[in-house]
Amino acid sequence: MKLRLKFFASIREQLGCDGEVLEAPAGVVTVAALRQLLLGRGDIWQQALSGNRVLRVAVNQDMAGPDTPLRDGDEVAFFPPVTGG
Repeated sequence: MKLRLKFFASIREQLGCDGEVLEAPAGVVTVAALRQLLLGRGDIWQQALSGNRVLRVAVNQDMAGPDTPLRDGDEVAFFPPVTGG
């Protein structure tokens, strides 16, 4: 399954990229599974996407939760919570 990943704000800064196209393994069928896959990439990914860090995720520009299913061609965006003022 091919996913288009996008990273915003501090996550983009930490990772040093704004996105990528990922060929996800068969077991990656939810947002939570995708996050775990990315965490397995190592230190910088663990800092940016840590399970202890509050993140927002959107799938195809709709807010998503950990159990949101993923499908081939989906765009998955990761971003920190934002506040207005």
